[in-house]
Amino acid sequence: MPIALVLEKQNDLRLRDIDLDLSLGENDVRIRVDTVGICGSDVHYYQHGRIGPFVVKEPMVLGHEASGTVVEVGRAVTSLSIGDRVCMEPGVPDMNSRAARLGLYNLDPSLTFWATPPIHGCLTPEVVHPAAFTYRLPPEVSMAEGAMVEPLAVGLQAASKAKIKPGDTAVVVGSGPIGILVALSALAGGCSRVFLCDLVAEKLEVASRYPGIIPVNSKEADPAGVIARETGGWGADVLFECSGAAAVFRTMFSLVRPGGAVVCVGMPIDPVPVDIVAAQAKEIRIETVFRYANVYDRAISLLQSGRIDVKPLISESFVFRQSVEAFERAARAFPRDVKLQIRMDG
Repeated sequence: MPIALVLEKQNDLRLRDIDLDLSLGENDVRIRVDTVGICGSDVHYYQHGRIGPFVVKEPMVLGHEASGTVVEVGRAVTSLSIGDRVCMEPGVPDMNSRAARLGLYNLDPSLTFWATPPIHGCLTPEVVHPAAFTYRLPPEVSMAEGAMVEPLAVGLQAASKAKIKPGDTAVVVGSGPIGILVALSALAGGCSRVFLCDLVAEKLEVASRYPGIIPVNSKEADPAGVIARETGGWGADVLFECSGAAAVFRTMFSLVRPGGAVVCVGMPIDPVPVDIVAAQAKEIRIETVFRYANVYDRAISLLQSGRIDVKPLISESFVFRQSVEAFERAARAFPRDVKLQIRMDG
């Protein structure tokens, strides 16, 4: 049996052997996992044992942000070969579903997603995955960067939903990994500048190294006042809510111009109050994001071209035997940590 990082129950993580189905179908590839990123959802399952309706009832392998090397291909696979360096899209839909036929496969009710109960994740030396959701990495993209494609895909989904026009001004609330990647995606999508708002000075300092990102420390300055001053009182063209903080939803429309857009990316733990009249008075368009669809190839192209550089966001890499230690550090949420990763070769 393979060894894996197993969440036994809330606050109980162990490296141990576990029986996993690694049978290879004709349209699958077998992948030796190289690098896995620790996502906030992984940490949330670790600390709380659930996210909304998804409850950890049985031991579950964690991890869904991954890169690796193809070591075997199913007999019907022609798009990939043994030795290919790849990253894997962790959500697999029923491609015959109505959602998939509409191009909205991320919304397929039957979609299975790594490390979402009861589906095991990829923090194990080897996985089997559909070739259709496995993407070859170009030489310019490292394995560590390949494991960042998954969170970057969320950023690209958000930028796509925003319908950015060249020269737009954006605001991003929340400077975690997703917030920063949303900001970078907005710049890649045509925004001239992105104001990134947060309370954590250390994360804002990391983000400020990117040209076009303007940090706003909400402890020191009122974001609404900053945006009003910088836009001549007009407001931002688009606001991306990436914090999930209830307080933000009460005032976010004040930062947006008439006819602008709000894109909800962060997921509040509980229902939040929203001033619909404030949005109506400006005819603000409200969009929502749930994971992503049809953007993985674009994310890889942006990394290959250098248009988006995720390397500064990788705070530290742990070897596989240090997986529990890595999660304990992620749970502590050190201010300067953006993305922690686990290398499976250690």
